[in-house]
Amino acid sequence: MSPAEFRRYLFPPDSPRITSIKGMDAYAYAEAAKTGPFTGGLIRGWRPLQLQQFRGVTEDGTLHPGVHAFEPAPPGEEAPVEAMIAAARTLVSALDEEGRGKLRYAVDAVEWQTWANPEFLQFDTGVRLEFQPPEVQRAALELVRASLSPEGFQLVRDVMRINGFLGEVVGLASILNEFSYHIALYGEPHPVRPWGWQLFGHHCAVNCLVVAGRMVVSPVFLGAEPNEIDEGPHAGTTACTDRIRLGTELMAALPADQRRAAVVYEQMVDPAMPPGRVHPGDERHLAGAFQDNRVIPAEGVRVAAMPPAARETALAIVGSFVSLLPAGPRAARMREVREHLDRMWFCWIGGYQPGDVFYYRIQSPVVIAELDHHCGVFLDYDTPKPFHIHTVLRTPHGNDYGRAYVRAWQDRNG
Repeated sequence: MSPAEFRRYLFPPDSPRITSIKGMDAYAYAEAAKTGPFTGGLIRGWRPLQLQQFRGVTEDGTLHPGVHAFEPAPPGEEAPVEAMIAAARTLVSALDEEGRGKLRYAVDAVEWQTWANPEFLQFDTGVRLEFQPPEVQRAALELVRASLSPEGFQLVRDVMRINGFLGEVVGLASILNEFSYHIALYGEPHPVRPWGWQLFGHHCAVNCLVVAGRMVVSPVFLGAEPNEIDEGPHAGTTACTDRIRLGTELMAALPADQRRAAVVYEQMVDPAMPPGRVHPGDERHLAGAFQDNRVIPAEGVRVAAMPPAARETALAIVGSFVSLLPAGPRAARMREVREHLDRMWFCWIGGYQPGDVFYYRIQSPVVIAELDHHCGVFLDYDTPKPFHIHTVLRTPHGNDYGRAYVRAWQDRNG
């Protein structure tokens, strides 16, 4: 078997990129990152956006909260709340007193907004799993498992394992490992009242809230560099490959005129782009960490105008992004998406042949799904590669973190 492509881009073991941070733990690296020439710039750029009063992502700055009308979940669409409550209580019991104090926040706490996907810490929200005993790590994973679909939980675990694999490959396991993630609990686990949890770290961030059987899982960030494990006990593991495939399938299914309309920029870094369109850290992503209130105009081609096969492929892309949801909440989410199909747009940047690198976004009043191929961070390349992928899911118009549902619940129940 030939080596995986990503191995061509390994830094030499004596590269300053590796040796300058080798042996640091998460907290030492967090301090070093503040003064790093690249990481420090990212942190300074994000700082004005952190902890803003939450409104939600919109297309034009106008909030339309009515798109998230709240009613208790009907039979067949309920979240698995009972299992979630049991798992959350097990996690709390597994922690010591200090850990329990760090884990808990109010259900509408601003700390929801402190999640981030880089490997360097900016907010020490919740409990850092790598420094917890195995029983706490297992309990945290069981809360994630109890909340998500089987395939959604598997995807989260695959991303975490790929992160650990990357740390082993580049010799930075103290910074990049399977448990270099924070977990936090918001609100008191309850069958009806709102509460939820948050898991975040390098290439993986999941925010989950439930109230009266309704479930919101967003924002979600899932990515990988590389997006495969090619050796060891988890060899063959990949991440988000269906989202790559579906993207190129959608472009292939579009008539030529709609394909031209979908392509807003032909190159990943295009001379026609306005200043700032490619962010040093987010690259082409618009709805990543700390972008809770961003204005993102719709671009490209309307999904409702696509031929039926292409339209269904666009919906399959959304289905992949919301696949973390259990069956009942997922059905409710896809119904919501279809109800706003006439206001759903699809846009593209880059090539669209198999093996090309690209960015795409599907956007409507109730969902934003982004995929972007990125440049190297812990591997040595300065143009995007197919094996480094970032994906982002948002619920615009105020329902990230289930915030619109929480406010509706609080207005009704005090």
